Amino acid sequence: MFYWLLYEQLYRYFTPLRLFSYVTFRTAFASLTALFLSVVFGPWMIRKLREFQIGQHIREEGPKSHQKKAGTPTMGGVLIISSITISTLLWANLTNAYVWVALFGLVAFGAIGFLDDYTKVRKSQNLGLTAKRKIMLQLLVGSMVGGMLLILRARGLYDTSINIPFFKQFKPNLLIESFLQSPWTYPLAFIIFFAFVLFVQVGASNAVNVTDGLDGLAIGLMIIAAGAMTMLCYVSGQRTFATYLDLARLPGASELTVFCGAMTGASLGFLWYNAHPAEVFMGDVGSLALGGALGVVAVLIKQEILLVFVGGVYVIEALSVIIQVGSFKMRGKRVFKMAPLHHHFEALGWPESKIIIRFWILGLVMALFALTTLKLR
Repeated sequence: MFYWLLYEQLYRYFTPLRLFSYVTFRTAFASLTALFLSVVFGPWMIRKLREFQIGQHIREEGPKSHQKKAGTPTMGGVLIISSITISTLLWANLTNAYVWVALFGLVAFGAIGFLDDYTKVRKSQNLGLTAKRKIMLQLLVGSMVGGMLLILRARGLYDTSINIPFFKQFKPNLLIESFLQSPWTYPLAFIIFFAFVLFVQVGASNAVNVTDGLDGLAIGLMIIAAGAMTMLCYVSGQRTFATYLDLARLPGASELTVFCGAMTGASLGFLWYNAHPAEVFMGDVGSLALGGALGVVAVLIKQEILLVFVGGVYVIEALSVIIQVGSFKMRGKRVFKMAPLHHHFEALGWPESKIIIRFWILGLVMALFALTTLKLR
């Protein structure tokens, strides 16, 4: 809104307003705006959640030390989503299609989480939507995002090739050109494209969700991941950097810098209240939304593979669950004392605060490594 009003409409009358054309300036203020909204409205949100008796229900099979957290207000992710959305609408160029796709992913995945959290509150237990129903809804949202990407591609605004870390010239196209030439393989090209896009989005959404088990763990890692994605969006949208680093140059991606900056600011503000001991939990409405948005941005800027390193701890946490379940079903034995991985370390006797901080350090190291791969190619 500010871009349209202060730059496009009033710049000709007052030239210093040109400042609002710079994406770096708007990203900084989007971050500060989201941070301000999260911090200022946090106490109001916590008070309202308590008034409506929207408290966390702790699963009985989890660590016994978590039982004392029962009743802590949850669904604080509504505040995160609101802060990101408002900040993006205020500071981004709203004629940019990438911005609307990212906002759709954030809100749509958040809606699934809201439905899951609401079901838990209504049933007064830690059982919301069934896993099958949740996955189906996530696949639906991911498919809608995939459809939007194809529309952008048809308009020449999106490239379906992907960047591979450490390799400059190897950029496989998800829509395999040879498959598009034959009526027999034509559908297969789109199946491959949608399968990959869905895997990235749904995987990222659920990875953040399973990591959200300790006070401040998931949201602290999101500050790191969103900050790294902010830098990736900026270099992907700037001709000089994209050419120098041999990235797919996506002019529309520069506005996603504002969106990711808002994610970083909102996450930082929410951490103020979610830090150990937490005053509020983000709930599935927050974790599914943030994870889904991270996946959508990665797909938009063609850094799907690099997302594995940007959100490295999320990936490790998700893999620990897959390994645990797979091992128990096939061998009847558990690999970890408890899954996700952070509960394994709790079972080993690590204090919660130590696990959180060490996971943050690991997340920061992996995010920095992801950024270095842009040059090591």
